[in-house]
Amino acid sequence: MSIAAVTHKHVFGLKGDVANNITYLDEQTIIYPAGSNAILYNTENKTQKFIPTLERSEGMTVMAIGGVKRFLAIAERGEKPTCVIYDLHSLRRRKMLTLPDIESKARLGELQMSASHRHSKFLVTQTGAPDWTLHYWSWEKSKTFASVRTVNTPEKIAGQPAAAMLVTATSSQGASKENKEHLLGSIVYQVSINPTDSTQICCIGNGIFKLFRYQEGILKAVGTQKYDYKNFTAHTWTSDDRVIVGTEDSKIFVFESNGELKSEILHTHGTSQIPRSIHCIASFSKGFVVGCSGGMAALYERSEELATGGIAAAAAQISSGAAGGPGGQQGIARDLYRKSREYTLQDDAAKITNMAVSPSEDTLLCTTETCQIFSMSLANAEVKGEEAKFDPFAQPFHHGMITGMDTCIRKPLIVTCSSDKSIRVWNYLETSSELVKYFAEEAFSVAIHPSGLYILVGFSDKLRLMNLLIDDIRPFREFTIRGCRECRFSNGGQYFAAVHGNTIQIYSTWNFDNLGNLKGHNGKVRSIFWTADDSKIISAGVDGAIYDWSLRDLSGHAGFGIKREGESILKSCSYSCACATPDGKTIFAEIIDSQIVRELEADCVLTQVLLSHSGRMMFVGTASGAIRSMKFPLGSEPGEFQEHQGHSMAISKMRVSYDDQYLFSASEDGCLFIFRITDRDGRGMKRERDIVYADEILVTKSDLEEKNSMMAELKTRVEELKMENEYQLRLKDMNFNEKIKEVTEKFMQEIEALKITSTVLRTDKEKEETRHEEEMAEEKDRHSKELMELEMAHNAKLMAEYEKYQELQVKTAELQEQWEKQMLEMQSAKDQALEDLTRHFEVRLKEKQAEIDRLQEEMKRQLLEFEETTKETEQDADSEVLELKHRYERKLKEEREIVLRLKGENGIMRKKFNTLQGEIDAHKGEIAKMYNEEKKLHSVIKSLEKDIAGLKKEIQERDETIQDKEKRIYDLKKKNQELEKFKFVLDYKIKELKKQIEPREQDIQGMTQQIKEMDVELEHYHRANSDLDLTIADLKLKLKAAEKEVARERAKVNSGVALIRRFKVDLSETMQYIQEPKLLKTHLKKLYQKYCKESARDEDSMEVDIQQEYSRQREYLERTVASLRRKVSKDQMLHRSDNVRIMQENVTLIKEINQLRRDITGVKQKEHTAEMALKNLPPRSPSTVVPGEVTPGPMAATAPSEAVTATTR
Repeated sequence: MSIAAVTHKHVFGLKGDVANNITYLDEQTIIYPAGSNAILYNTENKTQKFIPTLERSEGMTVMAIGGVKRFLAIAERGEKPTCVIYDLHSLRRRKMLTLPDIESKARLGELQMSASHRHSKFLVTQTGAPDWTLHYWSWEKSKTFASVRTVNTPEKIAGQPAAAMLVTATSSQGASKENKEHLLGSIVYQVSINPTDSTQICCIGNGIFKLFRYQEGILKAVGTQKYDYKNFTAHTWTSDDRVIVGTEDSKIFVFESNGELKSEILHTHGTSQIPRSIHCIASFSKGFVVGCSGGMAALYERSEELATGGIAAAAAQISSGAAGGPGGQQGIARDLYRKSREYTLQDDAAKITNMAVSPSEDTLLCTTETCQIFSMSLANAEVKGEEAKFDPFAQPFHHGMITGMDTCIRKPLIVTCSSDKSIRVWNYLETSSELVKYFAEEAFSVAIHPSGLYILVGFSDKLRLMNLLIDDIRPFREFTIRGCRECRFSNGGQYFAAVHGNTIQIYSTWNFDNLGNLKGHNGKVRSIFWTADDSKIISAGVDGAIYDWSLRDLSGHAGFGIKREGESILKSCSYSCACATPDGKTIFAEIIDSQIVRELEADCVLTQVLLSHSGRMMFVGTASGAIRSMKFPLGSEPGEFQEHQGHSMAISKMRVSYDDQYLFSASEDGCLFIFRITDRDGRGMKRERDIVYADEILVTKSDLEEKNSMMAELKTRVEELKMENEYQLRLKDMNFNEKIKEVTEKFMQEIEALKITSTVLRTDKEKEETRHEEEMAEEKDRHSKELMELEMAHNAKLMAEYEKYQELQVKTAELQEQWEKQMLEMQSAKDQALEDLTRHFEVRLKEKQAEIDRLQEEMKRQLLEFEETTKETEQDADSEVLELKHRYERKLKEEREIVLRLKGENGIMRKKFNTLQGEIDAHKGEIAKMYNEEKKLHSVIKSLEKDIAGLKKEIQERDETIQDKEKRIYDLKKKNQELEKFKFVLDYKIKELKKQIEPREQDIQGMTQQIKEMDVELEHYHRANSDLDLTIADLKLKLKAAEKEVARERAKVNSGVALIRRFKVDLSETMQYIQEPKLLKTHLKKLYQKYCKESARDEDSMEVDIQQEYSRQREYLERTVASLRRKVSKDQMLHRSDNVRIMQENVTLIKEINQLRRDITGVKQKEHTAEMALKNLPPRSPSTVVPGEVTPGPMAATAPSEAVTATTR
């Protein structure tokens, strides 16, 4: 029992919902996400390296590279949002950052790593709804320096449903216009760090543009302008510390690092000047590139960089109201950047989501929302002319759920179909795409023939058998099977099985006959598996049933030779996949002889199960996208497996290559993974024989003739072009030779003229140098004199200034004394004024107290008056009286109770706020859950509606077929009535023939008795042969044991010879000391210890071990031989009765067949004689027909032959 090791080899696919999902590591290596892995793809040797994410991660959200492209940061969803840092040199995890203090539903929406310095250690993470908090990290210390909330106006967000915020966070174009206006200021799309200043951060979103700077331990906002009315979708930093920001309404803003707006550009595309919403921006040394909707991109360069102008961009004048800034920005530069080139994708409907520029700035890579990668050369950006097109990078990928996959035996091919309506053929040895074909409708299932020349594809209306041509996929046969979700070719390729609802139909690959229908499932069949010898089919369905179908003979009529040998029904389980061992005796999920013998519980949903062709390895796919290599044969413990990270969603299909070297998996995330299967030591699995793959391809005759004719035309065209080019080259050579002669003569004349002018200029230069030296000497003398005069003047000024300084010092001392005196006087005056004010306010306080007392007395008096007046006034005045009463009471108690009351209210409001905040958060979580459940239910409803529509069409077709069959039944009933008229004639003839058969039956009985006696003798001979085989096997085993013993004795002899040789060498060395007794004694002791004691001890121990092992092996072999003999005898006893019964049945069948043949010949002869007699009879009139006689006619003439054919059937 062992577990096979699985290593990643290659992946076809891209995870398109990850922000910043394409970047360069160096000139030859790019990084992009696929499934739950980050891929390092080398563009030169086409190899990939894999960085798996965390095991329990719910998927990546964003990637960033930093630290001079040494570290990779990946944000992942999970129970807690996590940011993991990986070392790109060792491909190992370096650090993991978590935020335990935020809600579990919040996600890390964006992150950007500072790559400005060689030792940059800063990281920015942006969480999602509901908190939208920006964190500034020192990731090596796992420490948060500062955090700030990035969304605007909490009052607006409070009424926003959490589900809507989460949806719009992933797509800036996903909401309606009213919803976007409602979400202004509540969603963040992108954050980044200034590459030249790691303390400056930019944050954009729907109605959000903010610049932060890390100062004094906090993130402070930079700039005062507000742009709350714009939906900012992308931004980037330039090399000169500017921020380029793009909007949804096709505007490009250029900001300085302090938030000052420098320019606004209206981005349009093509000659029609159509605005395109901007989704990504990438910068380089000369400018930046913008990616837009509709598969459009544009290159902008600085105005000073453009030598020839380029395509002018419409630069709008910024007014105070348009940009929301102050009115003093009328002098903003108009043409800071100009558009120099436009690019388009092959797919006009695709949206460019991310871009990356190579380190040498020669290549531009971009990814689209359809999970494709395109490349474009920037080296020829100055070339003018028509629009440049992006080229596919490597090969195109699936951009939808992969619904079907299969592998070929004779070729290294994989075929897949997806919900993107495409079928693709991949070569897993060359890691390339062979064929891509798009169809008008989605393909539900696909299977490839073992020869690799045909594929079987299930569509919603029909099942189609197609040819794999050199450059196309063409259908050539259709079968009326609607919505086929599973189809498989047999291993030999002569049959194929297809699922039609809850029925499996088996067809012949070569004559397309329906050989049988397997009926038994009550629900839809989800899995079909052929055994290695194509003698059995294992089927599993959603009804919890697994059936084992035996296909004994498929050469007869439909259904003949098909038998259901085993079944297992577990209605509480819905099976999605089933497989079996190569001998077909064991089915997994483990079912043997229709009984569940072992059940292993898993901690997640298992979607696929797969056994290798050798039957020694098992692999399982999970709903989380991981692949488990199980310990096989299965043990009793459920945890005996190795898990490998692959996909980010549930695995839909798994296959293994015919030589068990590669494992393939496809998933709902649209990725196709190729794994290499090795043992635990990393070695490849042993092959019984090397597989030579076929290189044949299918080509239609018309295509071949067309290519041949085209080649002939091209050859003639090449010959013509060669002759024309040779003639043009000769003409050009003649012209160039004449021009070279003219140019050389011209240059020789100019050289002579230049020599003369150079001599003249040299003499002039010498004269000028002498004159310049004289003038320099004069100027030096004059400057020295002026310098002395200036020094004297400045010294005099300095002395005067020093005297002024002394006078000012005296004045300052006097002023200091005066100021101190004034301060003392002012202090005394202040104290006196304070005493006066206190006395004044004490008097005022007494007056106010007296006034309060007077007012209280007056209030009492007024209360008495008020009580008297209330009896006379109406009930409407009661409210006014109460208000006056409360007002005067509040005035009396206001000074005493206001502090206590406010404190109490503050505590109560804080408690209420905390409880309401908790309820709001809980409601937001419930709303998000309900929204997700609603999505799931909508998808289920859509799938059920599709199934209902398909079933309605099927019912309609079946009604039509039923009507046709009823008509056929009516016609057959008429024929049956006519045939019954001839029945009594044939019955009489049959009775006569039976009388003739009886003596022959007696002869047959005698022959059968003789056959039985011969069978008994044959069994005796078989038994004797089996006994002889056993004795021969026993003798062979004894012979092998004797040979091993002989080899062992020879080894002992060889070792003894070697020992003697070594002893002789050591003895000769010892003989050198024959004259020195002491040394001789020591060396002799060493020889004794070396050769006497150890050899004796080793030989004794070795002989005992060898004898024990020999006896144990002999006993084991004798026991196995005895058990095998007993099994053989039992099997002979069991099969003897079956052989006798089968022989008897064969004899009876042979007798019946011979008898029927004789009956047929006799009936034909009698029919012929009857026809001749009828022809010789004279014709009768209708009135003379005897009652009860059969009137001959056309039907009567043909009826006997039809009756005979019916009898033979």
